[in-house]
Amino acid sequence: MASPRIRKIADRVKVIVAEMLERRIKDPRLGFVTVTDVRVTGDTQQATVFYTVLGGPVEIDDTAAALRSATGLIRSEVGRQLGMRHTPTLSFVLDAVPENARHIEDLLARARDADAEVARAAAGADYAGDPDPYRTPDQPAADPADDRG
Repeated sequence: MASPRIRKIADRVKVIVAEMLERRIKDPRLGFVTVTDVRVTGDTQQATVFYTVLGGPVEIDDTAAALRSATGLIRSEVGRQLGMRHTPTLSFVLDAVPENARHIEDLLARARDADAEVARAAAGADYAGDPDPYRTPDQPAADPADDRG
C-alpha cells in the first residue's frame, strides 16, 4: 500500500499532466486523451501515467508519438510545480482497462444469449419421468410381492 505522501504526489502529477495535455501541448497528433491513473514508485523516482485515447489504432499511435515527443516538456513542468528535489521520470502507458471492459461486456452478452436460449428450450420441455419422482407419506410403497403374480 502506498503511503499517503506517494498517493498525494501521484494525484498531483495526474492533474499537472492532464492540464498540460489540455492547455499547453499543441501537437496536432495528440488525440482526445484522458489521463486515467498515475502510479509513482515508493522512492518517487518514476511515475507511470496511464491514458486512454478516443479513436482507432491510428489515433492511438499518433497520440503515443505526440506524448513521447512532449515528455521532456511535461516532466519539466511536473518538476516545477511539485518543487521536489528529484523530478520523477515519466512514462506513458496506454491503459488497457477500456479494452478489457469491452471484452468482459462481450462475454457477458454471449452468456446472456446462451441463458436465453436455454430458457427458450426449457419453456416447452416435459419431464423425462414422473413430474414428482419422490414418494409422499400418503402413498403406500409398492409391495414387491404383488409383482410375482
